[in-house]
Amino acid sequence: MLQTDGYAAYRRLAEAGRAGGPVTLAACWAHLRRAFFKLHVLGDSPTATWTVETMATLWAVEDQVRGSLPEIRRAARQQHAAPVVATLFERWEAELRRIPAKSKLADAIRQALRRRHDFEFYLADGRAELDSNTVERAIRPQTLTRKNSLFAGSDGGGRTWATIATLLATAKLNGIDPAAWLTVTLERIAAGWPNRDLDALLPWNHEQG
Repeated sequence: MLQTDGYAAYRRLAEAGRAGGPVTLAACWAHLRRAFFKLHVLGDSPTATWTVETMATLWAVEDQVRGSLPEIRRAARQQHAAPVVATLFERWEAELRRIPAKSKLADAIRQALRRRHDFEFYLADGRAELDSNTVERAIRPQTLTRKNSLFAGSDGGGRTWATIATLLATAKLNGIDPAAWLTVTLERIAAGWPNRDLDALLPWNHEQG
């Protein structure tokens, strides 16, 4: 399963003949919302405003089940989010039949309709998220300092850079101070920490304090 924005290249991963088998795609609702939000801000699209307001319910449901087991998330989504999603698509389909085909609202609606299965996937699978915002926040430091990575020095340096960035982001996701974790970990390695106990150094095993 891969949660993505609307970048068309990802469709190749879902093709049936793909080596290793196809990947199931889950769409990011935050990316879809942005298209409608831009029109909502302009104030000239009642449907865009209604969409933004209606979508808020989907995030409200996620706030209630975040961190819960997949089956609990799925049950809550089926009960509270699925009817909202059905209402959204029903309104979009009706609206698309009456508005100019080249309008920005039509473009936003077609974006949703083309990938309806991907957008609805999270309702049936509690492992999927409503959006990919958590990942985007995790990679933002690397994105903002992208030019710095050009000075990694070699392919090996680039892989090391990626490994360290991943570990630091993992620490953040586990509520651990990345600097504190990295300091302790490097000190332990320098002092001869045994290879057989490397798992104990991973961020989620780090004790604060």
